[in-house]
Amino acid sequence: MELLGQEAKKIMEECKTRARAEGLNFEGETLEYIATNQDFLTLSPKAMIPTLYDFWVDDVEVIKNKWAYKLYPNNPYETVINTRPPLSFYNDNNADWLNIMIFYHVLPHIDYFQNNVFFRNTWNRDFCGEALADKRLINRIREEMGTEKRWVDYVIEFARGADNLVAYYQELEEGDRIQTKGIAGSFSKKVDFYFGKFLKQRYEGKNVTLKFYYDELERLNVCHKQFGQKIGDDIFFNEPAFRSKFPELDSVFKKHEEKKKPKTKDILQYLADHSEFVNKEGNGWMKEVLEVVRRTSLFFQAQMRTHNSNEGWASLWHERLFIADPRIRSHEIDFSITNSGVVVDPKIGLNPYIGFKRLYEFIEELAMKGKLSYQYQLIKDAEARKRFDQKLGEETGKKALFEARKNFDDFMLVNFLSDEDFQDFVDKHNLFVAGFHLNLERLSLEVYIKSRSGKDYRKMLNDSLYHPPHITISEDKAKEGELYLDHSFEGRSLVTPYIPAVLIGLSYLAGNTVKLETTEFDSGPIRLGSLLLEAGYTPEYKKLRVLYTCKDKTVEKTLISEEEGGV
Repeated sequence: MELLGQEAKKIMEECKTRARAEGLNFEGETLEYIATNQDFLTLSPKAMIPTLYDFWVDDVEVIKNKWAYKLYPNNPYETVINTRPPLSFYNDNNADWLNIMIFYHVLPHIDYFQNNVFFRNTWNRDFCGEALADKRLINRIREEMGTEKRWVDYVIEFARGADNLVAYYQELEEGDRIQTKGIAGSFSKKVDFYFGKFLKQRYEGKNVTLKFYYDELERLNVCHKQFGQKIGDDIFFNEPAFRSKFPELDSVFKKHEEKKKPKTKDILQYLADHSEFVNKEGNGWMKEVLEVVRRTSLFFQAQMRTHNSNEGWASLWHERLFIADPRIRSHEIDFSITNSGVVVDPKIGLNPYIGFKRLYEFIEELAMKGKLSYQYQLIKDAEARKRFDQKLGEETGKKALFEARKNFDDFMLVNFLSDEDFQDFVDKHNLFVAGFHLNLERLSLEVYIKSRSGKDYRKMLNDSLYHPPHITISEDKAKEGELYLDHSFEGRSLVTPYIPAVLIGLSYLAGNTVKLETTEFDSGPIRLGSLLLEAGYTPEYKKLRVLYTCKDKTVEKTLISEEEGGV
C-alpha cells in the first residue's frame, strides 16, 4: 500500500472543490492509498481498519478470501473509512478516469460521516489511532499471558458473540446530555428530584396543585437569575416557608440517591462492571478486552444502521458530479457501463445503491413541487395529487435533500414518506414484490408479481434492514447471581442454532448460570406441495415463549408459555 501520487492527489483536491460547490461539507485533510487486491483481501476482515486488533477468526477469513479470489478474481474499486482524517483505498487496477468517478463517490461518503447525526459520537474521533492503542493493549496482554495467551482469543470470541447488542442509542443519548450540559448547563440532582419524582408523587396524592408547581418553577428561575445556579439552589431549598412545607425533602432525597444504581447499558458493560469472575484478581485483563470489543462495536454501529442510505447518497452524487466534470469526455461509455453495474435495478431483490438513491431523488422532487407540505398531504384525489406543483425550485429541493442526509438513518428514510407518497414512489419506478411457485410441467421455479402495493414493498425494505435484537438484563428474574437475559420479541426470532454457543461464552464470562428468555415458533406439518403450488398457503404455527438455561457448558430449553399463532 502507498499514498496516492501527487498528480492524482491534485485531481482529488479539484474534486473536493467541485463537491463543496454543490453543497457537500467535509472538513480537514483526507488520506488516500493505492491498494492491491491482496491488500483488500487482507484488510476486509478488519473492516479495512489497518490498526484493528488481531483475532484468529480474521486470519481464517483472509485464507477463505484468497481461496475465493483464485476461483473468482474480483477487483473492489474502493473503500472509505470513517475516522479523522478520513482514509480511502483505491484499487491499483483502476483506470485514471475511474478513480475520478470514485473520488466523487468517496467524497459524499465522507460528507455523510461528518454530517449525519447518527455519527455524532464519532465526529471528533481518530478511530485508527484508538484502534492502534487497543491493538497494542491486547498484544501486551498476550505477552503477559505467555503460554496461556489463547485465552485472550477465547474472551474476544465470547464477547463478539454478543457485540451486536451494545447500547448504541443510549451512548448517543449520553453524548447529547454531556454536550447539552456544556452548552446550556444542567440542573442539580436535587432540583431534578424535587420537580420530578417528589412533586409528582405529591400531585398524584392531591397535596399540591399544578399552579404550585409552576409557581415553584418561577421561584427557582428568580433565584438562579439573581444569585447564579449553585447559590440560587441553596437559597431556593433553604427558604423558611419551603422548609416548613416540606421538612422531609432532604431525608427522602438522600434515600433516593442511596437506592439509585448506575444504569447498565448492555450485556458487555454489565459483564465488565458486575461479573465477579471478570473482576476477580488475576482476571482484570478480561475487563480490558471486553471494553475494547464493546468500544469497537459501538464505533461501527452507525455505519451498519445507515449503510443503505449512505450508499444511496454516494451513488446520487458520484453520478451528478462526474457527469458535470469535463474530464468525463471520451469516457462517457465507460462511465455508463461502470455506473450501470453499480446502480443496477435487479427487480427481484434489493440494491441499496439504486433503491436509496431513488428515495433521495423522490424526496427532492416532492420538495421542489411543495408536496412535503401539510396542504398537499390532505389531498386524497389521485389526479389532484399528480397536478399539484408549487414550483418552489431547485434550492428548496436541495435543502430537503441535505436535511434527509443529516437526520435519517436507513429505517427513517424508508418510513419517512406517507403511505400515499410511498405508493407514488413505487408506481413511478414500477416496483413490485416478487413471489415464486413451482411449474410442474417444466420442473422449474417461476417468478411472478406478488404485489405492487407500496405497503408490501416498504415492508420488504424494512425486513431487509439491520435490526439487532432488543435484549435486556432482568435483575428481578435472576436468582443467586445468575445472568438473566430477556429478549423483547419485535417480529423477528433469534437465530436459534447460534444460541447455545453464545450462551456458553457468556456463561464463562459471567462465571455463573446464564438464562435467555425468548420467543420462537413451532410450525405444524408443512405441506411441501401446497407451499410450492399454492400462492396463498402459509403453514400453521404456535408462538412459544421459551427459556434457555446454560449451566456448566450444558444448554437446556424449557417452555414458558404458548399461544396459537394462526397462519
